[in-house]
Amino acid sequence: MEFFTISLLNGISYGLLLFMLSSGLTLIFSMMGVLNFAHASFYMLGAYFAYTVAQLVGFFPALVIAPLLVALIGALFEKYALRRVHKFGHVPELLITFGLSFIILEMVQLVWGTSSVDYRVPDVLDGPLFTIYGTQFPMYRAFMMLVALLMLVAIWLLLTRTRIGLVIQAALTHPETVEALGHNVPRVFMLVFGGGCALAALAGVIGGNAFVTEPGMAATVGSVIFVVVVVGGMGSLAGAFVASLLIGVIQTFAVGVDASLMGAFQSLGMAVTPESPGYTLWKLKISQIAPILPYVFLVLILIFRPKGLLGTREG
Repeated sequence: MEFFTISLLNGISYGLLLFMLSSGLTLIFSMMGVLNFAHASFYMLGAYFAYTVAQLVGFFPALVIAPLLVALIGALFEKYALRRVHKFGHVPELLITFGLSFIILEMVQLVWGTSSVDYRVPDVLDGPLFTIYGTQFPMYRAFMMLVALLMLVAIWLLLTRTRIGLVIQAALTHPETVEALGHNVPRVFMLVFGGGCALAALAGVIGGNAFVTEPGMAATVGSVIFVVVVVGGMGSLAGAFVASLLIGVIQTFAVGVDASLMGAFQSLGMAVTPESPGYTLWKLKISQIAPILPYVFLVLILIFRPKGLLGTREG
């Protein structure tokens, strides 16, 4: 029971961090049709900016300042680079964001170095929140969960209960009509892209000190973000939320399981012998294959439900 409860809490907190990362990418794709390959790089920028700002004014101001700085960079990139290639189709958009990810990586290494930086959890949030079955649950993980949930509510209210949210949604389907009503559609898209980048940066501020802030952090989470977006359904915010929690919980439980695949099959009454095909594979422990489980999940979704869990379009 202790393993189940602690793994569930850790899985939910990790899943909510994945949602913070994937929500910005989902919004950008659903509103603009752009699949931003540099999204994980904005996550990394958020962590590094927060590390620098926190040294000057503290962690909580950095929680606001760092995402705003990244939002500004994202908005400028959309206005002066992405917008110019948008008319040429999806391939140039992919290539330019792919190139941006390498530029950001090189700039980070030039400014902050190639090794990890000492970005720590603030003292006020360092320590256990409660103890259950003799195991302490960190206060900072609960803070991560709270910020992710507040962000989810804020996005939902913005898109469904405010005038700017209605303009954003209308600009997606009827841009000419929105422009005829006096709204600047390119500016709306610039704000959407900048806002999506800010959400990635917020995840970096929260996750950078909980894990490790180093130049490889974007590559570590980058592929998982796209798995979440595809599994949840391209452009579906609700789907991204469900997929994030599923992948976070499944992967966290798998990491803590020390049994082998052979033992799992034998418990189901299926005999596995040295003569069985792929015997070496069956000897692997479940914890060893935990990193590939999201991609297995992705393949299964693409085979049996190409539009994703809650998506409305395929591909």
